[in-house]
Amino acid sequence: MTNAPTLRRSMTVAALLAGALSTTCVSAANAASPHRDDLLKHDVAAFKALGATGAQARLTTSHGRDLTATGGVADLKTKRPVSPNGYFRIASVTKAFTATVIMQLAAEGRLSVDDKVERWLPGVVSKNGNDGRKISIRNLLQHTGGVHDDYPEFTSADDFYKHRNDVYTARQIVDRAMRHKPDFQPPAKKWMYSNTGYVLLGMIIQRATGHTWQTEIRDRITRPLGLKHTFANGTNPKLPSPHAKSYQRFAPGGPLIDVTEQVGLVSNGEAGLVSTTADLNRFFRALAAGRLLPPKQMKQMRTTVPVGAKFQPLMPHARDGLGIFSRPLTCGGRYWGHEGGDSGWISTVAVTADGRRSVALSLTGVNANSEADVLRIVKAEDKLVDDALCKTH
Repeated sequence: MTNAPTLRRSMTVAALLAGALSTTCVSAANAASPHRDDLLKHDVAAFKALGATGAQARLTTSHGRDLTATGGVADLKTKRPVSPNGYFRIASVTKAFTATVIMQLAAEGRLSVDDKVERWLPGVVSKNGNDGRKISIRNLLQHTGGVHDDYPEFTSADDFYKHRNDVYTARQIVDRAMRHKPDFQPPAKKWMYSNTGYVLLGMIIQRATGHTWQTEIRDRITRPLGLKHTFANGTNPKLPSPHAKSYQRFAPGGPLIDVTEQVGLVSNGEAGLVSTTADLNRFFRALAAGRLLPPKQMKQMRTTVPVGAKFQPLMPHARDGLGIFSRPLTCGGRYWGHEGGDSGWISTVAVTADGRRSVALSLTGVNANSEADVLRIVKAEDKLVDDALCKTH
C-alpha cells in the first residue's frame, strides 16, 4: 500500500493522533429532522476514536438546506470549539478546480484534451524516458500519464521549522520529476496518481491564457459562483479566522507539532486553495449540475477508468474521470467528488450525479501510524459520505 508521505500528498490521510474528538455539536441553517441531525452528528463523532483533533462537516440537501456538525477542538491549548464555517487548506481538492478550468478552455476551443504536453510546454517533459510528445492533457487529468512524483517532504519537526516557508516553482517540481523514469509506459497503459501531472496542467493554463491558474480559477469559478471564501493563499503561511489548527506527529510516540502555519510546500495547481465546507459544496453542486461546463465537456469529465490497485483499498470501486472521482452509493448510483490531505488535514467533498445533494468534510490533526489506521479513517469518511447522500432527508 502507499506509504504515509505519498498519502499526505495523494488525496487522503496524513497521520494518527492520541487526542480525541470531544463534544460534538450540531446546527442547521433550517430546522432539520432529529434523524438527520443525529446521523451526521454520529458520523462526525466517529472520528473521536480515530484521533483527529477537530472535525467539521456540512450537508447541503436537495432543498438547499445546510446541516453542519462539528467536533473536537480547534486549538489544543485553548480548547476553543471548531467553527462550522472554518477555513482550511483543501490540498488535492484543488485539482477539481484546475480540471474545470482546463475543460472550460477546451469548450472554448483554446485547447484540446487530446493535445500533447509538448505542444504547450516544449521540452519541459523530457529526459529519462519522459516524453511530452506522447502524453496528452487527458492523460494528465486522469492520472494516466505516468509522470513520477518527487515531492519535498517534512521528515522531522526540525525539518518542518526550517523549511515550512520554502517556495517551489512549478518548473522546479517538474524538473525533480524528470530525474526519474516514468512510473509506467506508454501513457494510458496504467493508472497512478500524479500530483506533478496537475502542476503541468497549471503551467498549460498559464501558457494558453497568459494568466496563472490561480487567476483563471478566480475569474472563471470563484467569482461567478460567489465563492467568497475560496482563494489561493500563495506564500502566506497563515489562514484567515476562524480556522482549526492542525497537528502532526513526525515519529511514533513523538510530540504533537502545530503545523498550521506553513506555505504548504507545493501549491501549483495540484494544491494551493483555501476554502470552507459551504464553498466546496456550492462548487461541486454547480459542477455536477452542469452550470460550469457544456454537456460535451461534462461527458468527457465523467468518462472514467478504474483507479490503480494500490489505491483500491483506499477507494473501493472508485473510478477516475478528468479531475473528479466516482464511487458507488449503497442506495444506488454513484457520487462524484475529490479528496485532499496534507500535514494532518483531510478534506473530502462528494456530490450526487444530479448536483442536488452534497457533503463536505474537513478533519484536522489526523495522524496515521499504520495502514490499519489509514483504513479505519477511510471507512469512517466513506460512511459519513454514504449516510449523508443516501440516508438523510
